[in-house]
Amino acid sequence: MTPLFAKLQQRAAEARPVRVGLIGAGKFGSMYLAQVPRTPGVHLAGIADLDPEAACRNLARVGWPAERVQAPSLDAALADGRTHVGDDWQALVRHPAIDVVVECTGHPIAAVDHCLEAFANGKHVVNVTVEADAFCGPLLAKRAAQAGVVYSLAFGDQPALICDLVDWARSCGFPVVAAGRGHKWLPHFAQSTPETVWRHWGLTPEQAERGGLNPKMFNSFLDGSKPAIESTAVANATGLAVPSDGLLYPPASIADIPFVTRPTSEGGVLEKKGMVEVISCLEADGRVIPYDIRMGVWVTVEAETDYIKHCFEEYGAHTDPSGRYFTLYKRWHLIGLEVGYSVASVALRGEATGCASNWNADVVATAKRDLKVGEVLDGEGGYCVWGKLLPATQSAAMGGLPLGLAHDVKLVRPVKQGQCLCWDDVAMDTTTRAYTLRREMERLFG
Repeated sequence: MTPLFAKLQQRAAEARPVRVGLIGAGKFGSMYLAQVPRTPGVHLAGIADLDPEAACRNLARVGWPAERVQAPSLDAALADGRTHVGDDWQALVRHPAIDVVVECTGHPIAAVDHCLEAFANGKHVVNVTVEADAFCGPLLAKRAAQAGVVYSLAFGDQPALICDLVDWARSCGFPVVAAGRGHKWLPHFAQSTPETVWRHWGLTPEQAERGGLNPKMFNSFLDGSKPAIESTAVANATGLAVPSDGLLYPPASIADIPFVTRPTSEGGVLEKKGMVEVISCLEADGRVIPYDIRMGVWVTVEAETDYIKHCFEEYGAHTDPSGRYFTLYKRWHLIGLEVGYSVASVALRGEATGCASNWNADVVATAKRDLKVGEVLDGEGGYCVWGKLLPATQSAAMGGLPLGLAHDVKLVRPVKQGQCLCWDDVAMDTTTRAYTLRREMERLFG
């Protein structure tokens, strides 16, 4: 197989670059933008953002010269190698010269529109907005396949990196016992709000303000919503099972991951083999665990024979006490700095870096506090709900409200703290494509 970098170099030599359109130039998008000028064979032809001026400021922040982003139109940018910045995402995804669309808005309902329109216009999609994948990824993947294009999770984000580790393990002949990511977790974080996030996160409000950090976005990580969303994406892409009552967040150092990610019958925390889980970097009493996996990803595999077990021992692989379970890990992920790998993979190999293949898991909106009739839900990371990972069969049976659609909807029934919300609890806007797609997915995959 020709390395992706060699393929990119060849496209550069032929003056035939992969032409990319980016929707959303915020923090994640800016990290990708920082790498584009250093990647041969790629032309970022256009950026669509609700605030083009802010997008241009981000381009300047990551080192782009002003003259490179002064193309008056997308056609002009395509003609002379510059980049057009505007607010018309439809023009971007409909332009016949664009090869790949990178959806980077972080807005799940809008992301569905962007993905579907890109498919309809023959564009591959790298979907950074994993929140959309979590509530309708299997059907997005199906629609992409029907259109003859590739739909992919984004490398650099943890789900794609976990999928890569799972694929490595299975391709080597190892059964996957568990796979997942790390996180900073204590149970009361589930009730965290944008007002309390920095204290739990480890920053002062002044530090957060100085860095321009979004408290709602960071809180979606802290309160468990984002780990549930990302675990859902992994389960739906790999077929791994999910815990029956939500993530357990067992505390463990990297050295202890193969010990805790075993079935309960063997001293671990798993209900069974073949599951997703998230490892906490904090002990139950709040103590920080040395050499943690907070920012990384991991996969635990099993030696099914004594010979393989002895190989682990002979080559110094760090295993659990039985010698049968081994964990491979990456301690860090580089977020948007790695998205170029997905762009190259979908454009030059026609291969996704993670893609939903079944509806195995779901993220259900769950009350952070007692909620009253008439309150308006503010989505992930807000004041009202957090996302709980559940098996899709369980979510479907209860009519669970997916977290990705728990934005700007009014409650019509009271909900107690800790209770999962259902469709019947809210006055849902049924006119969006995202709602229609989700309900169709329930019928097709349920």
